[in-house]
Amino acid sequence: MEVNIEPSWKEALEEEFDQPYFQNLAEFVRSEYRQNPGAIFPKGGEILRAFTACSLSETKVVILGQDPYPTPGHAHGLCFSVEPHVRPLPKSLINIYKELESDLGIPFHENGDLNRWAEQGVLLLNSVLTVRSRTPDSHKGRGWEQFTDAAIRVLNERRTGVVYMLWGSKAIRKAESVDRTRNRVLTAPHPSPLSAHRGFFGCKHFSSANAYLIQNGQEPIQW
Repeated sequence: MEVNIEPSWKEALEEEFDQPYFQNLAEFVRSEYRQNPGAIFPKGGEILRAFTACSLSETKVVILGQDPYPTPGHAHGLCFSVEPHVRPLPKSLINIYKELESDLGIPFHENGDLNRWAEQGVLLLNSVLTVRSRTPDSHKGRGWEQFTDAAIRVLNERRTGVVYMLWGSKAIRKAESVDRTRNRVLTAPHPSPLSAHRGFFGCKHFSSANAYLIQNGQEPIQW
């Protein structure tokens, strides 16, 4: 089937789009948007935004989320990110910014749009790419997990020197297959208020990621 996605990802994931699971997934997602107008997030054109904002060939850092924010007006296709006008910021994103300030001294951002990271090569990928309003995990188990697993697999096969920033047990499990001899894998608890104090705060992933990129001759991320 024809999917509008950035060319390097499209070529790498082409076989997935023709698999029965993806065709079933696509039909399920289409029906959800039809039957629940305005209540499925993100907007249809932003479902694959993580891939269009950050090409496979330029990916330097991977941050994995779970599923999109179910709060109306928040999700826009990049994990942990929200539209620039959203106030207050989601609590997990607030904690990410707190750690960023502690780690690198970068002042707290009021703007929650992380597209500026994606444009520098940070793949901000959720495990599940759609959700129903106010219903977390409502699109879990429909096929997105298989698709995003494939994305991680092809990235691991085709790229080296990538930093994986894995926050929480689900993200850590999802990237278990990543070759740690050819990439840098950083793990910490999830930045949620329920777990951030168990080791996300103080993990220094942002500075560690940049140090690894510099060691491997790549430009650091301007967080």
